[in-house]
Amino acid sequence: MSRYLRALRRPRGITGGVVLAGLALLALLVPVMAPGGYDAQGADAFAAPELSRPFGTDELGRDIFVRTLYGLRVDLSLVFVAVPLSAVLGTLLGLSGAVAPWLGALTQRALDVILGFPSLVLGICVALVLRPGWWALVVAIVVYGLPAFGRLARASLLAQQQREYVLAARVMRVPGRTIMLRHILPNAVDPVIVQTAIGMVAAVFLESSLSIVGLGIQPPEPSLGALLNVGMRHMSEQPVYVLGPALVLLLLALGLSLLADALNAAVNRT
Repeated sequence: MSRYLRALRRPRGITGGVVLAGLALLALLVPVMAPGGYDAQGADAFAAPELSRPFGTDELGRDIFVRTLYGLRVDLSLVFVAVPLSAVLGTLLGLSGAVAPWLGALTQRALDVILGFPSLVLGICVALVLRPGWWALVVAIVVYGLPAFGRLARASLLAQQQREYVLAARVMRVPGRTIMLRHILPNAVDPVIVQTAIGMVAAVFLESSLSIVGLGIQPPEPSLGALLNVGMRHMSEQPVYVLGPALVLLLLALGLSLLADALNAAVNRT
């Protein structure tokens, strides 16, 4: 835990944490800031940006800034639900070799099959099976992240099984469950946590990619990708329609990337 806290004291960790905290605070407070909700329409379509509406309005007179913050809520919910779930499932699959070597090998072959699909193609397949929406995005992000977490966990398992303290525990007839929980799993946590932060960045872009092609969050509910999808059709009338959500998307990805770099540096003591 001290290593992870040390990451937050590094310049990259501080910057990433401040960016993420600011975005999360805005997403949390947007129902108070805009009690009318994300679909409140006005009379001024494609109104120019002003202080009360920093991103202007869309084709239906809706506040793009408000819709962007509601879209940010959707993206944050996906990131903090799907990626940790993928990390847990992927780690368990990667450690399945501790139960039986053949099971671990079989699991890795299945993960290799998933790894052979590009993220967008995999997301499209999931969306077509489950119908586009929030749950389809969750499943797509979870499945897409399984190979990375599974391979990391298996690499840690193979490395730790040859360590002297694990061999000594086996000689002393320590139960396999105890060896897994006290020796192997704790040493597999560090790379998994770093990969979780990296996976969150990938999840943000996967959501955006699927929503841009119309297979993510469906209108009128906003997400950052869905706003980019609609905004590209109205670039000539309202350029900020794309620039505003794109800026928030980049800030979210930047904050997560900086936090991932800080965690990696703290864990590896660089």
